[in-house]
Amino acid sequence: MLRQDSNDDTEDVSLFDASDDKSVRRPKKLKIRHPVASFFHLFFRISAIIVYLLCELLSSSFIACMVTIILLLSCDFWTVKNITGRLMVGLRWWNHIDDDGKSHWVFEARKESNQEKRTSSEAESQIFWLGLISCPIMWVIFAFSALFSFKLKWLAVVIMGVVLQGANLYGYIRCKVGNQSNLTSMATTYLGKQFLRQEN
Repeated sequence: MLRQDSNDDTEDVSLFDASDDKSVRRPKKLKIRHPVASFFHLFFRISAIIVYLLCELLSSSFIACMVTIILLLSCDFWTVKNITGRLMVGLRWWNHIDDDGKSHWVFEARKESNQEKRTSSEAESQIFWLGLISCPIMWVIFAFSALFSFKLKWLAVVIMGVVLQGANLYGYIRCKVGNQSNLTSMATTYLGKQFLRQEN
């Protein structure tokens, strides 16, 4: 399904290559269908956090630490936006400029048949969303920590982490739930189900 933010038109299109749409059906016992993508989805994110936490112990050069962290964050942003989101959960987003110079945000979700839904990996989906949500929360905690401990030189690095990982999180949430009205109705439905579950 193709979602465009400019005029909220929704139309069915073939989003991914034909080879992706007609992927080889694998046995259900394989829990992680894309182990390399799953590894790199978490590798760059966790590496940036580890380097941030240990860099003052390992190196006295602030510039070297900052460049390493920003390179890891940039690799993470590109990998998650262009590769792991498409492979692991069938979502992708981007921005393009039309001939008139208008910017259009495009949010895509792969249309899956019933057979593909049965063979899709729940483990990959959990890895994807856990990494996508937990790491930006960590960078927000680091931002408050740097602010309150007056380590202002680290604040720029931490803000870069919040921005890059927060942009991917926002883009994939928009891919998953669609426009703002869908987001509101989804939240209402979820809260209603939780309320009814507590009453039983």
